[in-house]
Amino acid sequence: MIKFGTGGWRAIIGDEFIKENIQILSKALCDKMKAEGVEKDGIVIGYDRRFLSKEAMQWAAEVFAKEGIVASLVNKSSPTPLIMYYVQKYNYHYGMMITASHNPAIYNGIKVFTYGGRDADEIQTAQIEEYMNNVTDIPVDSMEYAEGIKQGLIKEIYPLNEYVDSILETIDVEAIKKANLKIALDPMYGVSETSLKMILMTARCEVETIHERHDTLFGGKLPAPNEDTLKTLKNFVTDYNFDLGIATDGDADRIGVIDDKGNFLHPNDILVLLYYYLVKYKGWKGDAVRNICTTHLLDRVAKDFGATCHEVPVGFKHISAKMNSTDAIIGGESSGGMAVKGHIKGKDGIYASALLVEMIAVTGMKLSEIMAQIKKEYQGMPLIEKDYRFTEKRKVEIKEQLLERKELPEIPYEVEKVSYLDGLKIYLTNGGWISVRFSGTEPLLRIFSEMPTREDGDKLCNTFEKFLSLE
Repeated sequence: MIKFGTGGWRAIIGDEFIKENIQILSKALCDKMKAEGVEKDGIVIGYDRRFLSKEAMQWAAEVFAKEGIVASLVNKSSPTPLIMYYVQKYNYHYGMMITASHNPAIYNGIKVFTYGGRDADEIQTAQIEEYMNNVTDIPVDSMEYAEGIKQGLIKEIYPLNEYVDSILETIDVEAIKKANLKIALDPMYGVSETSLKMILMTARCEVETIHERHDTLFGGKLPAPNEDTLKTLKNFVTDYNFDLGIATDGDADRIGVIDDKGNFLHPNDILVLLYYYLVKYKGWKGDAVRNICTTHLLDRVAKDFGATCHEVPVGFKHISAKMNSTDAIIGGESSGGMAVKGHIKGKDGIYASALLVEMIAVTGMKLSEIMAQIKKEYQGMPLIEKDYRFTEKRKVEIKEQLLERKELPEIPYEVEKVSYLDGLKIYLTNGGWISVRFSGTEPLLRIFSEMPTREDGDKLCNTFEKFLSLE
């Protein structure tokens, strides 16, 4: 029943996300650690603000304690990047985060991190699933939480200051102080407020926050920073003349931005902005990495600076692996996750936010001005995203039609090449493209298209809608 997707294991609370399954997964990881001889290193575990997250962390810790493996628990709800940072800094071979990231409130889940603070890749997650298949004694034996604390097998820690300091050490705090910036924050009822406020107020920014309270229902909205969910932040920025509006998803590994004019900046734009800033203003040199659904504008900027933009499948583990192998300076995805060289090996919405604030301070330009300059210089194209729900029967039919028989509609533009690296992606000679793939975290079929005009993009998407009989 427990299967890892592109962003860890996620399941509906009370259905598959239950104590028994959480402890089965924990026992499997214990067995894996013992087989690899790394159990003496222990494990670090964190949790976000979702329903049952803290309890799930404790249930997992009780299994590790029973197996004689020390579990260090971050004892306050915290950002996922903090856990990755801690795994990396203290050379843990494994870490866990209880979160379902940006999924709806009825979901929860577990992310597993490996040595270096990286997302567990497909090989690692497949091995964990195999170990789970070998867990036969159910319910899994565990140790009472209080007894685990007493024996020193469960430890409670709170390394937030270390994580915040690691970011402050890498950004130009003095430049930000001189800029006198006014920043609006929207943690989306998640876990980023404390970290972001500490960083920005240390740099003497004026900071105001909305949606900061603990709400396991996320205000009745999806805790994903997109154009639809950030309308309140948009109004807040324009009504009170903020220089920038920053939002993060439920576990703070993704970012959403409202610029000084109240425009929503797509994560594609943020990724390009940060790469452009790092190479042009900070003098960094190196490649970039993006997934198949992310803007090709990044490719054109990288090429102009004598670098390469590498394309990988969806799933941040692919981005971090390619960044490592190519020594790229940035990697990101259209859903808002991005990583920068020299920090952690995964997504960090808090660090990305700090860099954006630094960019405004150092350049002396408004975010809207920088973005307009980049799109004019490098031929920015509108991106269209569409999601479609389906029955399990339709999923099988679409997979067979599109990915097994490899049937395609008549494309109304000249095709350069077709790729099946991750779902289907068609590259066109006019620089445009379309991607059709199933989500690895939700029951959705996703279509992305980037074309010279929005009309062209709509036309291309509609071609696949009709071909696949989508509603």
